[in-house]
Amino acid sequence: MLLPGLLPLYLRRWSLCCCSSACLQRSRQLLFSGTCFLAFKTLADGKELMLQRFDQKLNTGVDWSWKMTVFLSTLTPKFYVALTVTSSLISGLILGFEWWYFRKYGTSFIEQVSVSHLRPLIGGVENSPPTPSFPTSNGENETNRQNLSECKVWRNPLNLFRGAEYSRYTWVTGKEPLTYYDMNLSAQDHQTFFTCDTDSLRPSDTVMQKAWRERNPQARIKAAHQALELSNDHCNDRLVCAPVTWARDLDCSRSYCATAYVLLAEEEATTIVDAEKYFKQALKAGESVYRKSQNCHSQSPQHEAQLRRDTNVLVYVKRRLAMCARKLGRIREAAKMMRDLLKEFPLFSMLNIHENLLEALLELQAYAEVQAVLAKYDDISLPKSAAICYTAALLKARAVSERFSPETASKRGLSAAEINAVEAIHRAVEFNPHVPKYLLEMKSLILPPEHILKRGDSEAVAYAFFHLQHWKRIEGALNLLHCTWEGTFRMIPYPLEKGHLFYPYPSCTETADRELLPTFHDVSVYPQKELPFFIHFTAGLCSFSAMLALLMHQFPELMVVFAKSVSIASLPGLAEVSWAMSRC
Repeated sequence: MLLPGLLPLYLRRWSLCCCSSACLQRSRQLLFSGTCFLAFKTLADGKELMLQRFDQKLNTGVDWSWKMTVFLSTLTPKFYVALTVTSSLISGLILGFEWWYFRKYGTSFIEQVSVSHLRPLIGGVENSPPTPSFPTSNGENETNRQNLSECKVWRNPLNLFRGAEYSRYTWVTGKEPLTYYDMNLSAQDHQTFFTCDTDSLRPSDTVMQKAWRERNPQARIKAAHQALELSNDHCNDRLVCAPVTWARDLDCSRSYCATAYVLLAEEEATTIVDAEKYFKQALKAGESVYRKSQNCHSQSPQHEAQLRRDTNVLVYVKRRLAMCARKLGRIREAAKMMRDLLKEFPLFSMLNIHENLLEALLELQAYAEVQAVLAKYDDISLPKSAAICYTAALLKARAVSERFSPETASKRGLSAAEINAVEAIHRAVEFNPHVPKYLLEMKSLILPPEHILKRGDSEAVAYAFFHLQHWKRIEGALNLLHCTWEGTFRMIPYPLEKGHLFYPYPSCTETADRELLPTFHDVSVYPQKELPFFIHFTAGLCSFSAMLALLMHQFPELMVVFAKSVSIASLPGLAEVSWAMSRC
């Protein structure tokens, strides 16, 4: 009964529900469409803004590239020619300076500046912790000791006289044959040999102690004369105060300053004859002082030091007197004086007096006596020298050089005597590879320095200066040397970690030789150093710039087009502009 009355109510509610569902769905559709519209509008606005910015950037890039293109199109061929010639000139100047610096100092200037100044500023220098010292074997200790001794600078046993020889060379040529480093070493030697702690007790010796430290030669000579005046005044005072009964027996030689005569003989005397006169006066004073020092050397340590000084003075004076006799042609007298000196003072072998004796005996052509001296001093326990090694090679070459012929030797082979001579030459060349160039006159000789470095160019100059005449005197000796000396380098391992007959060649010779030898001398370097990277780089840059300059001069229009193409292609941002234009 209730169903017919409730049916309209249900139908109304159902219609209301249907209407509300449709409205809700419609509203949802409207809301979704509005959201999409807003989203699409936002995207469209962003895209438009991006396109505007991109167009602005595109226009800016095109405008900039257009300006650069206009600028490059206005350049004439003369500009490119001037540019390439200037770059070639600058790189050539850098190359020349690098080559000069490498020849003078043995290293690259750019590399040295980079390592010394730029590297600490860029990356700093890492301080490596000190490595702990471990006990080394006897062989390593011996090798280190030998390397230190080979890098030591020695007094030249045949050094010339400053006043009579070095100064005359300066007067004639206007060049200084001695370097400051060499003269400074000589001043240190003089202070070591000719001074002692008791010099302050005698006015003349006090003056000489200051004279050896003077740098000006005229000041040294003036101080030497002042020392002689003081010693003479002191001797006269002693004669006046002495009783008549023993005044005539008073020996005033002790007051005479022997070292003052030595300085005057070395630097003031302009001839060997004058130098010999000074040395004879020094010998007279030095012998008296030496005898008195021998009698009282055991009284105190000061007397022992004075005896050592007086012994050094006496040995030096006798040796220079023997050298004066050798230079004046009294060769037998010089050889006798050197023999007596070696017998009287056998402990002074470090002064290499036997090398003076060898040179005098070679001048006398007393080859049997030369062989006897070599047998005594060419010992494994004694330090070698170029004089010993090359003199031994000369004596062995003398036995076969007169009949030696390279063609005959290549056909029949070398005899036993020729093999010994060749091996001796190889031994000498391995010890000092610089000597053959001077003996064969492939390099010009200069006056030898007062100090030499064994196995270095300075020793080679000193040896060849005095011994070249002895090699020329023996017929065929230089021919044998010329045919065989280069074969030595095929026997020495490379790189020079190990030697063949001697210790490895030291690496310190070039630096020391450049300090000892004058700047006008071309220092011989062994082994030859490879050219640094920056020399190759600057040489390539100079060659490339010069080639471009030549092409610019010969083909100006074609090279200008090529240069413009390369310049435009290498402009930064041009690729991006081109890509953007293609996308648009």
